[in-house]
Amino acid sequence: MRILVLGSGAREHAIITALLREEPRHEVVAASGNAGMAAAVPVVALDPNVPGAVTEYAIEHGVDLVVIGPEAPLVAGVADALRAQGIPVFGPGRAAAALEGSKTFAKRIMDEAGVPTGRAERAGTLAEATRALDAFGAPYVVKADGLAAGKGVLVTEDRLAALDHAERWLQHGGVLIEEFLAGQEVSLFFLSDGHTVLPLSPAQDYKRLADGDLGPNTGGMGAYSPLPWLDAGFGSEQAFVDEVLDTIALPTVRRLAAEDTPFIGLLYCGLILTDGGIRVIEFNARFGDPETQVVLPRLVTPLSGLLLAASTGGLGGMARPMFSAESCVTVVLASENYPETPVTGRAIVGLDAASAVDGVTIAHAATALVDGRLVSTGGRVLSVVALGDGFAEARSRVYAALAEITLEGAQFRTDIAARVVA
Repeated sequence: MRILVLGSGAREHAIITALLREEPRHEVVAASGNAGMAAAVPVVALDPNVPGAVTEYAIEHGVDLVVIGPEAPLVAGVADALRAQGIPVFGPGRAAAALEGSKTFAKRIMDEAGVPTGRAERAGTLAEATRALDAFGAPYVVKADGLAAGKGVLVTEDRLAALDHAERWLQHGGVLIEEFLAGQEVSLFFLSDGHTVLPLSPAQDYKRLADGDLGPNTGGMGAYSPLPWLDAGFGSEQAFVDEVLDTIALPTVRRLAAEDTPFIGLLYCGLILTDGGIRVIEFNARFGDPETQVVLPRLVTPLSGLLLAASTGGLGGMARPMFSAESCVTVVLASENYPETPVTGRAIVGLDAASAVDGVTIAHAATALVDGRLVSTGGRVLSVVALGDGFAEARSRVYAALAEITLEGAQFRTDIAARVVA
């Protein structure tokens, strides 16, 4: 197939890497891409957030499938424009993408679908936010109602910090004040064609910047898959996945279909395992980052067939995706001063040596070639990914690879997946 992948981060690089593993080889093009993608596939100067430009390119170049990576093109209606021209696209239309673009919309859909989630109250003013914070009490949970690039959530015991966060995001729209839910967090992806839903394998990511889950929230500093500890609480990974499918994913997709806003693409379920059962923390309308980097390397079923079937209403005839028994770990290498104002433009060296470590691949997130040098262009720069026969081997490989990479001022966590090393 001729496949256009929209996006420029490590998630999109991981999608491209999975597509390029398949035989026969696909013709894959990225927009707008990064230096790592450009080393593997052609990168075109196309703004992925402009529906008309993307559609025109897809028609002109005979694209068979468009895969939308980040959330911004979804909310901009890129999928709607492509579907109007009969072009298969993996990603929900603007109305269904509100599941991520509006926390208030997501809460309403969950309430009407009977999906288990925490209590929440939307606030449009600081006075409303203050009342809600005091009603729910500490720990305080404040979320930007709209898109916030992974930086709109604050969980804190500090009431003043919660108020400051609410005040900041109220300048961009409303905020949600939610009850605090305690427990292990799990990310679980589901492919949807608007009616049928198929699960991928669960992962766990690390949102805090520093070891021991300290420091500010980030877009994600690492992840691992599978989750062996699910067996203790649910008997098996499949039993856990089945419960989420039956109580969360299917009811949500059916509710959206009933509202004539079919969800076609990737439903990301951010879950928490509380003493009272599984609860939804949030939905996203696309592959998660960095979880994609540990889920797709374990995928045995060809990714392209799954994405095309979801895009064309064909998941009903597909078997559940299969995964290898290998363990996978990714660690994010971030720029100095991330997640505030990252220092960019610094040289990155050692990637050849890092990639030479057994089982290691590197997904670029914010890189560019400038005068022949690879430099950082953003906060999260690289996702270093390693497969292994067990988590001890995967962790050993990923950190051996990181030791080969030099980026002045770089930061990364040293405890990713440490808890699951046997």
